[in-house]
Amino acid sequence: MSLALPVLVRGINNLSDARYCAGMGAQGLIFTLDPTLPGAVDAATVRELAGWVAGVDIIGEFGDVAGPEINRLVEECGLSSVLLRLDPSRRSLPADLAVPAFLEVPAALITDQHYYTAAIADLTTALPQGFAFFTTVPATADVADYAYWQSLARQSALWLAGPPTPDQTRQLVEIVQPTGLILAGGDEIKPGLRDFSELEAVFEALEEA
Repeated sequence: MSLALPVLVRGINNLSDARYCAGMGAQGLIFTLDPTLPGAVDAATVRELAGWVAGVDIIGEFGDVAGPEINRLVEECGLSSVLLRLDPSRRSLPADLAVPAFLEVPAALITDQHYYTAAIADLTTALPQGFAFFTTVPATADVADYAYWQSLARQSALWLAGPPTPDQTRQLVEIVQPTGLILAGGDEIKPGLRDFSELEAVFEALEEA
């Protein structure tokens, strides 16, 4: 399937999700590797699931984890990039990351233009391997709000998550033109059995004509 823009799927923890999302054209799969975060998996699980898919980026998600530990898991799991949560619990950005980073920023911060402009300048120095912002569009956002998100996407790489329906997903993509979208994976009902109806509707909304 050819998609209108790159898609990553977050929270991968089972083979059903990994194979389905790869087959639907996802560019990358995000595994939570920080054991302090909900839904975390270990490095062995990441390697095992990654071995069943081809042609997708393998990405690790971390909270407040030091750079050397992140880099160790980058090498052990063959990660192409990492997703870092920027929230009040994080003391500082990890130094000397070996790969590019997606930075999850709360919507309340990223919609502050002064913060956004300053962050771009600071992160260009702090993360020389490269970075992109990632934030969740509030459920209350409407078309009138999308013009601002479009202005942010023109200043720096911006990935979005959160549109609640396939129609809103397509509208968000067409108006904002973000770098890409990050979708949410889910749990299997039982081993080998997973309901993909919600993900399928979003992937179909993003399919190129």
